[in-house]
Amino acid sequence: MAKYQRQFFPGESKPAQNRRRYLDPKIQLKKLRDIPMDDVVRLMGHRTPGQAYGSIHAPIEEATEPECPIRKLVVPIEGAKAGDRIRYIQFADSVYFAPISPYQRAWMYLSRYRGIDTGTLSGRQIIEVRERNLEQIAKELLDNETFDPALTGIRGATVHGHSCRLDEHGLMFDGWQRYLWDDEKKEVMYVKDQVALPLDKKIYVGQPAPMADLKERTTIFRADGYDMNDDKEVVDFYIRIHKLRTLGGYRPFDVKGE
Repeated sequence: MAKYQRQFFPGESKPAQNRRRYLDPKIQLKKLRDIPMDDVVRLMGHRTPGQAYGSIHAPIEEATEPECPIRKLVVPIEGAKAGDRIRYIQFADSVYFAPISPYQRAWMYLSRYRGIDTGTLSGRQIIEVRERNLEQIAKELLDNETFDPALTGIRGATVHGHSCRLDEHGLMFDGWQRYLWDDEKKEVMYVKDQVALPLDKKIYVGQPAPMADLKERTTIFRADGYDMNDDKEVVDFYIRIHKLRTLGGYRPFDVKGE
């Protein structure tokens, strides 16, 4: 029997290639910036830097749980070992060639991280996990190529704006103005945390990437960029998904040979 080889996404277009890169946990994504961990903590707003982690149960090694074979098989993540509470970070991704889109975020999170929960809503994607693990994941996501200061927004509430036009500096609209353009430094700075509470310091997240660079690393198909219709394998893939989803839901007896 042939050894199973994991598949990520079909197609040879640039967005298809990028989807495979982002989903494959064996590929280390490019680090484009280095945001201090204390600033990452401030942006999420769950605790102040240096504050102890909140807990929802005692450390696992101190607990007296009944025997469970699954518990012996699954190695707990660090936050679960310590009994951390569960917290989140949520990103909004612009439709204007953001590096990644919410649905691909879901695939990427589930492919790369353990012990997480995630949900896709309109133009945003939430990831929930034990707090100390979340901070490591959040820093990785903010530092690497899936984040762009102009086209990716950290938004825990009132996330709308991903489909609005970009402003004169190329920034995605945010009703709460959590981030602003610093004309002197030519960088994007956050002045509020993800739920729009004012920060006690400005947090700089870097310069927006040129649009030519964003189009090279985006996962988004658009008629004015990479048209999905130009990648037959991708089109056939989605036609099959929608066919099986429709027939499987309403006429399962018509699904034959699939």
